[in-house]
Amino acid sequence: MARPQRILTILGTRPEAIKLFPLLHALQRDPRFESILCSSGQHAELLAPVLELAGLVPDHNCAVMRHGQSLDALVASLIPALGAVMDIRRPDKIAVQGDTATAFAGALAAHHRLIEVVHVEAGLRSGNRAHPFPEEIYRKAISAMADLHCAPTPRAAQALARENVEPASVHVTGNTGIDALLWVGELVARRPELASDLAGMEQRFSGRKLVAVTAHRRENAGEGIANICTAVRRLAARDDIALIIPLHANPGLREIVAAQLGGCANVVLTDPLDYPHFARLLGMAHFVLTDSGGVQEEAPTLGKPLLVVRETTERPEGVEAGTARLIGTDPDRIVEEATRLLDDADAHAAMAHAHNPYGDGKAAGRIVELLARQPA
Repeated sequence: MARPQRILTILGTRPEAIKLFPLLHALQRDPRFESILCSSGQHAELLAPVLELAGLVPDHNCAVMRHGQSLDALVASLIPALGAVMDIRRPDKIAVQGDTATAFAGALAAHHRLIEVVHVEAGLRSGNRAHPFPEEIYRKAISAMADLHCAPTPRAAQALARENVEPASVHVTGNTGIDALLWVGELVARRPELASDLAGMEQRFSGRKLVAVTAHRRENAGEGIANICTAVRRLAARDDIALIIPLHANPGLREIVAAQLGGCANVVLTDPLDYPHFARLLGMAHFVLTDSGGVQEEAPTLGKPLLVVRETTERPEGVEAGTARLIGTDPDRIVEEATRLLDDADAHAAMAHAHNPYGDGKAAGRIVELLARQPA
């Protein structure tokens, strides 16, 4: 009997953990694989609760983050740290997700060792290398090094084809983030105490329409965030809504948003929410206002209209399907679009009931079968 394939999965941020734990669960259950987990520690404090929730303990932790670390310094520390883990464990393949510094450095370290690279959520493109920054370049570079491209949608697969990626290496699997969201929804249904901290807020604003707001992108820093806050203040003048804003962990960004919106009536600023609470907030929301990437997939899965406060998006499928609208950061436009969703029931229903293009919750299983068909 052939030995199990040794798969080293590398992650370092909360979004990576969310989108990779379904794959890690599937690999652990399958005797055809030996699953090894490495955390780079890129976002250690935000990462740990997701791994604990999913019942995962890293086999290796590189702990690369330093206070005030530049992107140069981060990547420079990631490559040898992740490479050292590969030298110890000698995996047949490594799996990375998305477009983080950890994913880029992991793919490059594997390439230096001629280890096959599996790219989960491959093929996302905004077409603008500065939006999102630096992720657009990271994910394009990973595509140049990957051997197996797990594209979440047909459009993502088409983007890879335009870049002359070998067609046989590209497979549409759906998005593992949908697997994770459905998993945590079922978990909270069985164990409601995991998301019980929102009960007081839900009771406080009973009868009002809740709007979930997230804003943290680098390209929105400065004027973009200020414009979003201006729009939120104007919307908060209504007495029939409440806007809930989980603050980003970045201290500078937290201070800016708190200075603009702290004490504003009908606006609640919270600490970063863990995954069960954030999923619960999305479920409670009338609609979502965001510059996040993953939220663009999660909100449509729950039937929540989405206003994307960015100039470009690497997830145009939601816009094309009608679940999302790309509206930029002009305050007047934000207020106009939000007001339409608050006051026009037909407009809200059209977005809420639009087709979700991001998958059916079975992406991890498809990826595992692809791995099994391509043994070491």
